[in-house]
Amino acid sequence: MTTQTANEKVGSMKDSVFLKVKDQIGWLMLDLQGEKVNKFSSPVVLRFQEVLEEIKNNSEIKVVVVVSSKKNIFIAGADINEIKNITEESEFLKAVTVGQELMNSFEDLKVPVIAAIDGACVGGGCEFALACDYRIATDDRSTKIGLPEVQLGIIPGFGGCVRLPRVVGLQESLGIILAGKTVPAKKALKIGLIDSMIPKAVFTKEVEKFAKDILKKGAKKRRKVFKPKNMAQKLTESFLLKSKVFKMAKAGVLKQSKGHYPAPLEALQVVKDTYKSSNREKSLKREADGFLKVAPGAESKNLINLFFMMEDVKKATGVPGKHIEVEPIDHVSVLGAGTMGGGIAQLAADKGVHVRMKDISVGAIAIGLKAAHQIWDKKVKRRRMNKFEYTQKMDRLSGGLDFAGFKNTDVVIEAIVEDMNIKKSVISETVKHLKDDAIVATNTSSLSVTEMAKAHPNPKQFVGMHFFNPVHKMPLVEVIRGADTSDEVVAKIFKLSKDMGKTPVVVKDGPGFLVNRLLLPWLAEALFMLEQDTDVVKLDRMYTHTFGMPMGPYRLMDEVGLDVCVKVLKIFKEAFSDRIETSDLVSKLSDTDRLGKKNQKGFYTYDSKGKELSFDDGVLKDLGLGKSNESLSTEETIQRGIYTMINEASRALYEDKIVETPEEVDLAMIMGTGFPPFRGGLLKYADSIGAKDIVAQLEVFESKYGKRFKPSDSLVSMANGSKTFYN
Repeated sequence: MTTQTANEKVGSMKDSVFLKVKDQIGWLMLDLQGEKVNKFSSPVVLRFQEVLEEIKNNSEIKVVVVVSSKKNIFIAGADINEIKNITEESEFLKAVTVGQELMNSFEDLKVPVIAAIDGACVGGGCEFALACDYRIATDDRSTKIGLPEVQLGIIPGFGGCVRLPRVVGLQESLGIILAGKTVPAKKALKIGLIDSMIPKAVFTKEVEKFAKDILKKGAKKRRKVFKPKNMAQKLTESFLLKSKVFKMAKAGVLKQSKGHYPAPLEALQVVKDTYKSSNREKSLKREADGFLKVAPGAESKNLINLFFMMEDVKKATGVPGKHIEVEPIDHVSVLGAGTMGGGIAQLAADKGVHVRMKDISVGAIAIGLKAAHQIWDKKVKRRRMNKFEYTQKMDRLSGGLDFAGFKNTDVVIEAIVEDMNIKKSVISETVKHLKDDAIVATNTSSLSVTEMAKAHPNPKQFVGMHFFNPVHKMPLVEVIRGADTSDEVVAKIFKLSKDMGKTPVVVKDGPGFLVNRLLLPWLAEALFMLEQDTDVVKLDRMYTHTFGMPMGPYRLMDEVGLDVCVKVLKIFKEAFSDRIETSDLVSKLSDTDRLGKKNQKGFYTYDSKGKELSFDDGVLKDLGLGKSNESLSTEETIQRGIYTMINEASRALYEDKIVETPEEVDLAMIMGTGFPPFRGGLLKYADSIGAKDIVAQLEVFESKYGKRFKPSDSLVSMANGSKTFYN
């Protein structure tokens, strides 16, 4: 490790942001040294200010063009590390003020400024571009422009809330700001966010031509103002309907966030308070005040921590302490073309991998191919993919009834019926048709990877790869390390998961692995609570609307499949019989024909497309439940569900070493179950309560309901030592 001297830092900044002047054009070049992306940090802002003075003092410069030397990056926003480390309100105010002043300085330059955007232009980068007179961009897929700040629990603070509505109008700006969206160049051009879209191959040449055209026209400044193009836009912008637009936007935010995320609501209020104001100073002060309301909050800190956890995954190999070079995997075979197998095949092909599906019938292969077609066809119809790209992706998919092509495969992902003997038989046969270094990965949610590996002649080449349903939407993959799985195999599957667009977490083999192990006590407890309080909808809403889960336990059981839940609950009880209890409703559920979403009947009813219709009160009759006289409180309902997960997480982390860090637990729960990101994850939330209070409440429940609430030894130890999961 080397230490940078002050002079080296100065030199580095001069190489990061510098000016080249040619033919009256000042080329402001961005190439942040030692970083993959350009971003606004304190040293970068200072350097920008120095270059501004150079521009002001150089009478030769008539037009400024801002361009990045980074591949696929214009400016990726502010330095999140700096935001993360700020704790005092005065520091936040200083950071926002400095950023706003920098944007104002570029907006106020006497010469026009062109933002030449190639690649990501987000957050502070987008706010910088909005302060420029003109914006042009490449048509490259990497070019994304937008304001994702609300995803970090903050709002645009460098003028984004003020300038974006002025440029693209109220409706489009609210869509971008409130959802933390980015838009591709084509959409940016359509809404007026950029002035021109240029093919990447000729971008440099065309940027220069664009600048020279402005010179020919007198190098005039401009401050673009949105002008409605049709009657719908005119009505949206009108005084009469404007208040309705804000009201509808607020309702939309509350529906999505259930009021748990303050940033979108504050951003909406800032836009409302500043829209069409001619007083820039007053408007930017209101934006700064809004930023200060949300930035110091727990929600923001937790979302920023999640951002860094995701960044750590990008850098990780899946094998801590080891740097293992892994080549990209080009060919994957999938055993089984059903819901999971077809979903996995589609995902891999979507990311550029050639995929061969094998199943026992032509009909099954056809279903797998049709499922992939439907996902991509929907993207084509929504203009998120063109027909050429669709054809390319479909061409990467093939299927058959034999092992043709398996000799070329790098990885086989087995996704057949969840039966140990059948899986072992299929794995044993499959290995005969593979090259020696091919990896076999099983997609299992409950079966032992170590036991299954006994069917492989070389168990070092065998691993678990647990996808979550639906495959194309759920971001988590549990990479399950069997007793003999090699480091190299773990690293290859970890990278393959990332290349497929997933967030992998490496877990040790064990009942339920990690996510299901933590979820099952919650689902089991939900059935006990149902015996006391039969208001399914109310209990689900306590977890969704009050706590912030994406689904309540009954809706989740429908999503997973009631038959699957029953089967895994029985496995879980058998594995931990000394402390796990299950309701009599488990066996009663297995006697019904209710499978949940997949046969349109569970706790709720569903249409043929899987859309939830309503609660089905017939389920109470099927389970032998009458109308309950007891009404559980929201506090007890949430504690019984969430605290039992925390208790199990402590065992999994500290006693059974299923994963190595609390960060892995939280990342897996957020990505695998949708545990509320604003709470930071299961264990981050536990720390906000405190181990002493959690143990005390578990002991109350233990005395009232039984041994399933007995606090784990590790959690008791934490409580006695006043320790936290995150030290």
